[in-house]
Amino acid sequence: MFLERISYPEVQAYLQKSQTVLLPVGSLENHGKHMPLGTDTLIPEHLCDLVDAAFPDLLIAPPLHYGATEDLRGFPGTLSIGVEGLRILLTTILDQLFDYGFRRFIILNGHGGNSKSIDQAGMHLYHRGAYLACLNWWLIAGQLNAEWKGGHGGGEETAAILAVDPSLVHQEFIHLPENMRNDVSDELPSYSWTSVLFQGASVTIPRPVCSITDNGWLAHGMGSDAPSRATEAMGQEMMTAMCRYICDFAKAFSRAPLPGNP
Repeated sequence: MFLERISYPEVQAYLQKSQTVLLPVGSLENHGKHMPLGTDTLIPEHLCDLVDAAFPDLLIAPPLHYGATEDLRGFPGTLSIGVEGLRILLTTILDQLFDYGFRRFIILNGHGGNSKSIDQAGMHLYHRGAYLACLNWWLIAGQLNAEWKGGHGGGEETAAILAVDPSLVHQEFIHLPENMRNDVSDELPSYSWTSVLFQGASVTIPRPVCSITDNGWLAHGMGSDAPSRATEAMGQEMMTAMCRYICDFAKAFSRAPLPGNP
């Protein structure tokens, strides 16, 4: 049940039986030379299609294609509205849904950089008497099966895109290495995302990812998450498991009492 495909009387009827809505949130950003810029939106959208088929009684709002991805600016095509921009956009949309009667909001998130904005929107809703739950699909998938766990544009996300549409993955680039370089100094080698390693511990030094790698996929220190390990079968299995998890969570979340209620 997609919000953009139904009429307002159908929304009124839905609210008589449920106050839960699912909202996919993504971004437009580099994921390596082998992956599409819309990876973080395409995967949540695909999951929503699977969820709709498995649980047609759950209302799904249109996705947000732009997110907070400042650290990936510099790779052509990456567009960011920043933490504050996403917070304002999210809060505006969620507040209007709240005014119509929705009280349980599920964000299906495709990008880690969106987390601060989502958390702030969730706290805002909590103080209004509602709950927001954020499902970071890539983290949950890695917890459901450790073999799926991955980094940015690595095997996990590549497998997911293969499940969405294999033609979107540029196989001619899939074996390219991270090409990480020690852009700060050799004494402070690049380690994971924008952190460096010093005396066995990681230290974050905020800077654009394009200064660290000219490819753009990063395994977050997990050397085994190369994109080349991805298969369409892995992606299909992972998406099926995630669909089941989202459906089960939505049902349990819908039964949870709202803040301030016993």
